[in-house]
Amino acid sequence: MNPSVSALAAAVRDAPARLGKTRLVLVDGPAGAGKTTLANRIAVALGGRPSAGAGTFDPDAPPPDVLHGDDMYEGWSGLATLDRILVDQILEPLAHGGTGAFRMWDWHASRRSHTVPVPPRPFLVIEGVGVASPAARPFASLVVYVDAPWDTRLDRGLARDGEAMRADWLRWNETEGALLAAAGTRAVADALVDGTVPIPG
Repeated sequence: MNPSVSALAAAVRDAPARLGKTRLVLVDGPAGAGKTTLANRIAVALGGRPSAGAGTFDPDAPPPDVLHGDDMYEGWSGLATLDRILVDQILEPLAHGGTGAFRMWDWHASRRSHTVPVPPRPFLVIEGVGVASPAARPFASLVVYVDAPWDTRLDRGLARDGEAMRADWLRWNETEGALLAAAGTRAVADALVDGTVPIPG
């Protein structure tokens, strides 16, 4: 049975802040498992707002807002660059009392675009494949791993991105599988969520 969103939010509030004064929630797992939906629900339960999706992080919005891995990867082959952006440019500065910042990835132009500041805040929710890497986990107050079978995740991905993206999804699946296995996040997560069954409120 999945944990409730209210239980996850309570666990965040009860946990110590490990990112400066920020309580960080990392929602990890393979693409299409349901991470974005859950991250939005956790953000709302913590007093924030649901994200409108990748590319919409607002540093001036009432916290917590949701920051997406899709804004940090360098395209379909960019998983390996995540820690350089997430840990070096966002988490480390926040841990030392500063403001993080990174240049957002533009998937249409295949390049980095504008700089996005990530200021200190009471709560921050970050979701995406690989966001709870071994280098990122020490900063987190809560690590959640969301999983679902590959065929379910592929169907969801193609429903969102279109059949023309099937080859990209197949390549991504191979890359993310190796990365997630090496990271071992599923085995050490604070909460495991089955993305195919309802998550209580």
